[in-house]
Amino acid sequence: MSVIVFIEGDQGTVKSSSKEAVAYAAAMEQKPVIAIALGTYSEEELSALGNYGAGQVLHVSSEQLDEGAIQAVASTLAQAVEQHGAHTLVMAKSALADAVAARVSVLIKASLASNVVALPDLSDGFRVKRSIYTGKAFEEVNLTAERRVLTIKKNAVAITETGNSCQVEAFDPDLQQDDFKVNITATDKAAGDVLLPEADIVVSGGRGLKGPENWQIVEDLAAALGAATACSKPVSDMEWRPHHEHVGQTGVKVSPSLYIAVGISGAIQHLAGVNSSKVIVVINTDPEAPFFKAADYGIVGDAFEVVPKLTAAINSAK
Repeated sequence: MSVIVFIEGDQGTVKSSSKEAVAYAAAMEQKPVIAIALGTYSEEELSALGNYGAGQVLHVSSEQLDEGAIQAVASTLAQAVEQHGAHTLVMAKSALADAVAARVSVLIKASLASNVVALPDLSDGFRVKRSIYTGKAFEEVNLTAERRVLTIKKNAVAITETGNSCQVEAFDPDLQQDDFKVNITATDKAAGDVLLPEADIVVSGGRGLKGPENWQIVEDLAAALGAATACSKPVSDMEWRPHHEHVGQTGVKVSPSLYIAVGISGAIQHLAGVNSSKVIVVINTDPEAPFFKAADYGIVGDAFEVVPKLTAAINSAK
């Protein structure tokens, strides 16, 4: 019996969240695991997954699967689980994983747990801790089926790099016409050097920045930190920033190691999208801003004075 990890990528590059999923599975098993990647990747890119705990990578080299046809992905993963006798399928939580995980669970008759935030407790069965109610609470559940499907939230486990590489083998699933009956006609992807769902550091701005013309201070700080940029919902509603940067209950939910909020009051809807962050830093002129109650560190001050000084200090420290 083994563990299989579903790998997601972007234009042939493995996502950091999938590397974390491999590290999670390897820590759970205490031995190398099997990864499976679908679509166009170089052998070098996939063999590097050995550095995170993969002992073998199955590669389905098919351009048809580059766009993430949900039923085809689910069928492929189910066949890999069956052929390799896997007891657990692990994947990083994402829009694609959320859709695929439920379908695979039905196909392989598995228990499903989403938003998993820690390694399982194996002392009495298979118990996992998962985030619920948009991160406001946690739930512990026992998975009783012989097989399990887990979607892992970002930062669920620390990555330990092994320095190893692994063998990449071709995998040829038996896909039917019905697996591609949903036609993907176009895909709109967020642009930027660092994408929000993958970011380890996020710098976010709100209405306190007073207008889109002042966003340069956020972008400069993000550039200094190698971070992604984000915004609050009112900012995206006013079209100061693109909607794919909106973080919150109805936008992107992030779990970075560091979240810096600049000029954001911290309404509960925004907190729902960021409260899984390891460290939250808030910069606001209002000492009574609700965000300070959720912050690990707070700076009461004018963002137009504080942020440029912070950026200069970071650049100087480099």
